[in-house]
Amino acid sequence: MSTMQVILAETIPNLGQEGQVVTVKGGFARNYLIPKNLAYPAASASAAQIAHRQRQVQDLHKRRIKSEQDLANRLSSISVNIPVKVGEEDRVFGSVTSRDIAEALAQKGFDVDRRKIILEDPIRALGVYTVTVRLSGDISAHLKVWVVKEEN
Repeated sequence: MSTMQVILAETIPNLGQEGQVVTVKGGFARNYLIPKNLAYPAASASAAQIAHRQRQVQDLHKRRIKSEQDLANRLSSISVNIPVKVGEEDRVFGSVTSRDIAEALAQKGFDVDRRKIILEDPIRALGVYTVTVRLSGDISAHLKVWVVKEEN
């Protein structure tokens, strides 16, 4: 089996820190790390090129952290209304899921992947909920979600 040296573009648990040169299996690098922009090839690079690439990766990471922090601040300052159909005694038909919340955010101009919206359980009652949106490792926002009765 072939191995390959890569420079990590971000910290990956059980593998290494951002900017670190690590040796991984070739298939893992070619099929997962490099296509997802989690790492860059370092095998044919000289020491100066590796150092330059590490600086580039760190600059990219700093910009990404800043943009995610800005997004977290904006998300924490807004709330979304999700109208739902209700039956007798205001019982909700179905439930509100992370997909519903992501769609409501998209209508407000926020492009958030539904997998980043953390719900312990789907929301099945009217009310106000605080939902966590995990943007990256340690950056998250707390979003207010209002589940309201749909007007007929």
